Amino acid sequence: MMRLTKLRTFTKLGFPNLVRVGKYRIGIKSGLHPVLKQKAELAQGPFFRASERATPLPPANNAWDDAIWWFDWYSEPRTDSPPNWFSNPFSTQTQPDAGLDWWCVPDFGSGDIKGLWEISRFGWVLAWSTKAAHGDNAALERLNWWLADWAEKNPPYKGPNWKCGQEASIRVMHLVTAAWILGQDKSPEKGLVDLIRGHLQRIAPTMSYAIGQQNNHGTSEAAALFIGGRFLAELDPRAKTWERRGRRWLEERAQALIETDGSFSQYSVAYHRVLLDTYSLAEAWRRYRMLPPFSKKLSLQLQAAARWLEAFTDSATGDAPNIGANDGARLLPLTSSDYRDFRPSVQLAVALFDNRNAYGDGAWNIPLKWLDVQVGRSPTETASISFDKGGYHILRNEKAMAVLRYPRFRFRPSQSDALHLDLWHAGRNLLSDAGSYSYNAEGAAWYGSTAAHNTIEFDGRDQMPRLSRFLFGDWLKADAVDPVFTEGETISAAAAYTDGKGARHKRHVSLGANYLICTDTISGKFKKACMRWRLPAGNWELLGQTLRSDDLVIQIEQRDDAEMSISLGTTRQSRYYQHDEETPLLSIRLNRPTTITTKVTF
Repeated sequence: MMRLTKLRTFTKLGFPNLVRVGKYRIGIKSGLHPVLKQKAELAQGPFFRASERATPLPPANNAWDDAIWWFDWYSEPRTDSPPNWFSNPFSTQTQPDAGLDWWCVPDFGSGDIKGLWEISRFGWVLAWSTKAAHGDNAALERLNWWLADWAEKNPPYKGPNWKCGQEASIRVMHLVTAAWILGQDKSPEKGLVDLIRGHLQRIAPTMSYAIGQQNNHGTSEAAALFIGGRFLAELDPRAKTWERRGRRWLEERAQALIETDGSFSQYSVAYHRVLLDTYSLAEAWRRYRMLPPFSKKLSLQLQAAARWLEAFTDSATGDAPNIGANDGARLLPLTSSDYRDFRPSVQLAVALFDNRNAYGDGAWNIPLKWLDVQVGRSPTETASISFDKGGYHILRNEKAMAVLRYPRFRFRPSQSDALHLDLWHAGRNLLSDAGSYSYNAEGAAWYGSTAAHNTIEFDGRDQMPRLSRFLFGDWLKADAVDPVFTEGETISAAAAYTDGKGARHKRHVSLGANYLICTDTISGKFKKACMRWRLPAGNWELLGQTLRSDDLVIQIEQRDDAEMSISLGTTRQSRYYQHDEETPLLSIRLNRPTTITTKVTF
């Protein structure tokens, strides 16, 4: 049976994509891939000079003034001396040899390699370029010193920081943006030219592999080729080819990965932001350099994608549901705002692709000012909506939002989260998703499991069988989908699915002014079921079938005499990559088909 599951799953991944990935891996293993033959000059500073940007300027990003940051939550005191580029603060394992050819570096030789990669994404380059633009000479000197040290310690194509084309692409986008901020993108220093050229040589030969992933790797690398190619257009004979390829793949990737309703292939709020930031930077750069416009079709797709993220974002706090995979990525840290504030990205995207102003005046406008983007028309109210192509119902009233996630898997799902329910009130996440925590840490796989979501788990198993670290099989298909419907002050929606073993779950959700009612009907083939509600911190007290805290009441009711047990315990939650914390958990256990109603009063 498992062989058949794998066969069906690989078929859904798409034969061309499997060929791209297979060809890349064979080429690397055999030593015949063209990327292995790339050579580049060691870049030497200076990389930037004193700012030539006209004033007045928006505020600088001060986040890196006194600290080195990983994933926007973990920090270590900063000194002027460059950091260890091969240090992973989240791993006790031996770090990869920096002298190895990048293709010889193991994927997980330092624990979760993302911890090692993080400071080599050059978020500090953006921060210090904004300070240097304001005339901060110390920031400029430190920027050049750290870049020189990075280039020396990471010579072309040696060590773990060259292993991933997307990581190289993020560096390219940050370096070019820094030159733009400093007014030096049209007359760059030789050191910067050499550094960017070396990166584009790494990215271009492996584009096919990035495309085969069907995710943001392809869009990031396409953007780096487009932006970096134009940056080097008059300085390298290959640059215009890189630019053309980047433009072509930006168009093609959007057509392949963005649904007509704006949903993205990775089914993730965090990765949707990365996608939008990537295209926003490409479009802002295109306008700034007065290049030919992208296609009308691409503009409409990105308009829909911008509206998608806006619909998920809480306008008061900037936070959003932690639905789908979340690796802590933030492409355009041009403000000192928290990682979980999505408003700068939404504001930039709706200005570029929808000519609107999502949030009025505020710090979220800082990226627009640095990138010479005009704020659009007046804000419009975000309404309830169904994004059926991606599988999301969003129910909104004046102060509350509920998100019902249902399976519409045209692409590879990253989490087993069918019919997960997220609830927000006044900017507070009342029913939450566990997040991702890490892609390679002990126990990390649990965060993508059914048990880590506000849904039904049948017989102690995932809704879909896990085939590998990043792959589920037997992709679910929703049915009985009722789109968002408003009647009076009540907003409702519903969806259902039947899993590969014959267990069925139908969920109907209604949102009122101060309450949410969730009705779950379970049927089909199963011996036991468990429904979980992940709760905010508080003074919770369980009395019978009623759970109370200082300002919330949760009531559980059933329509028949099926045996039911209710318990209050704790579980884990990760709002930032490599960080988790304890959170309360309400569990309802059942032993046969029944209907359960959960009412949350806030």
